[in-house]
Amino acid sequence: MPTKAELLIKANGLPLCAGVYIMRDRAGKVIYVGKSAKLKNRVSQYFQNSEKNVKTAKMVANVFDFDYILCDTEMEALTLENSLIKQYSPKYNIRLKDSKSYPYIKVTDEEYPRIVFTRTRLSDRAKYFGPFGGAGTVFEIMSLLQKTLGIPSCKLSFPRDIGKGRECLYYQMKQCCGVCRGHVSAEEYGELIKCALDILKGNTRGAISSLEEKMYAYSEAEKYEAAMKCRDTIRALEKIREKQKVVDSPDAEYDVIALYSEELCSCLSIYSVREGILGGKNDYVFGSDKLLDEASLTAFLVDYYSHSDGIPKRIVFDSSVSVEEELLSDFLSDQAGKRVTLWTPQRTEMKKLCAMIFANAKEKANAYVKEYEKDNSTLFRLAEILGLESLPERMEAYDISNIGAEHKTGGMVVYVDGKPKKSDYRTFTIKDVDGTDDYACMRETLRRRLAHLSDERGSMSEYPDLLLIDGGRTHVMAVKEVLADMGLEIPVFGMVKDDFHKTRALCTESEEISIAREQAVYGLIYRVQEEVHRYTVSRMSAAKSKTVKHSSLERINGIGAAKARLLLAKFGSLNAIKSATEEELSLTKSISKADAKNIYNYFHGD
Repeated sequence: MPTKAELLIKANGLPLCAGVYIMRDRAGKVIYVGKSAKLKNRVSQYFQNSEKNVKTAKMVANVFDFDYILCDTEMEALTLENSLIKQYSPKYNIRLKDSKSYPYIKVTDEEYPRIVFTRTRLSDRAKYFGPFGGAGTVFEIMSLLQKTLGIPSCKLSFPRDIGKGRECLYYQMKQCCGVCRGHVSAEEYGELIKCALDILKGNTRGAISSLEEKMYAYSEAEKYEAAMKCRDTIRALEKIREKQKVVDSPDAEYDVIALYSEELCSCLSIYSVREGILGGKNDYVFGSDKLLDEASLTAFLVDYYSHSDGIPKRIVFDSSVSVEEELLSDFLSDQAGKRVTLWTPQRTEMKKLCAMIFANAKEKANAYVKEYEKDNSTLFRLAEILGLESLPERMEAYDISNIGAEHKTGGMVVYVDGKPKKSDYRTFTIKDVDGTDDYACMRETLRRRLAHLSDERGSMSEYPDLLLIDGGRTHVMAVKEVLADMGLEIPVFGMVKDDFHKTRALCTESEEISIAREQAVYGLIYRVQEEVHRYTVSRMSAAKSKTVKHSSLERINGIGAAKARLLLAKFGSLNAIKSATEEELSLTKSISKADAKNIYNYFHGD
């Protein structure tokens, strides 16, 4: 491995211009991406013997080599950095989760637009609001809009489904305007959606003003029922405004950002103020290995606002947040099409608001630490019992499930910091094992999984700290054979069950390790064993159901699902079809003589 001095020599040879640097570990995996207006100065700082914070020192200790890409401007470097972070998902960069993870509210572009939940932003003409911190927040807002404005929550498509079927319970409860019954025109529905868009943008006052104008117009036209609906909606919106926290004048619009950081974690809180009301908020908690310097926070906020449709004219930072202000302001101004200013208040009421957001970030971080310490103490005790050299931060558990010699399936579940990480779960359809040899199936599963450790990125490239096998000593021996063949050293233990198919102990190839008296450890292993069994059986059952949904008749040339159903309806059973003559088969509706011959030959030919 190159020494720090050798890496420093390489860094000192970099040019003094803008660019992006890419740090790699021994396996060639990208672990950190950064940018700088002067590459030489920035990269060389990492390898100098100056004092660094714990997180930076940890990252530098894992750097084996680095690459760089030159750019014409720092803005170009910022954009490239953001793109590379998305591409490689480096371990030490803070970033938003994938677009599949963060939820949005989507208002579709249709004659009768729908308000729907989504995790994917498409390049369509729909309007997106978010990203939000959690799905619960999205459903709460959608429910509020649907109940207040009477916007349908069903999956009907309008105008296609107008007048079809009976009205739903929501219509009877007066929580839906009844588009399906034809009570609302496309124009009237469009006004409701416009009102919903105002609310989603934080312009509740504007929505109320618009509804008041409509109410007076309906009243003058003696459409009193429509005027009453507007009045009821206005009252509902006013109640919403009463519940919201007013922090500024009615025309105030800005975001407030605060950062709380300690050794175990950090939390970045972003609050939105619209119409002077403290509205949406997002909290992002990062683990102890993430770097949170000026450059990293700038890159994160570039990503955050790139996913947002509403960039305010002003962003207020608590003194705890340090970013590259000029660069970030230029980027956001270009993104928003207006001048975006960044400001850190020193006094006045705004300073108190920043302190409140900071207190929220601290509370979120403390809750995370409390949960982390609880899980960490369990992992520490598990490592102590098993004699592991380090905490099993990433545990992978495996099980095999099959029905006879068919549908042999290997299942893998992953626990990170003591919690399931379902996005990393994997299924392996056994291909090279004849019969029901569980040990051979386990060997194939592990061999195929561990072959991905050399991948440049992706969850399968993550190195497991502990392998847990649903089985006894022989299963452990089978897995150790695979590890030995591949030249890998990963701790392996079997999860032994008792006569009632419940967790009893852990084992090596030579001994059993009792965990019965270790309540927290036992609970963790029990959950892992139940989860890997549930997951593997469910994946095997899903594979089985795909095959049983199809009749064996569909294997015959010319016979599809429709013809198979007709044959079974006429003859009553597969045995009766097998016993039928070609002539009898050809008398079935839609079955030609050629089909009848194919069916007869399938059951009676060589």
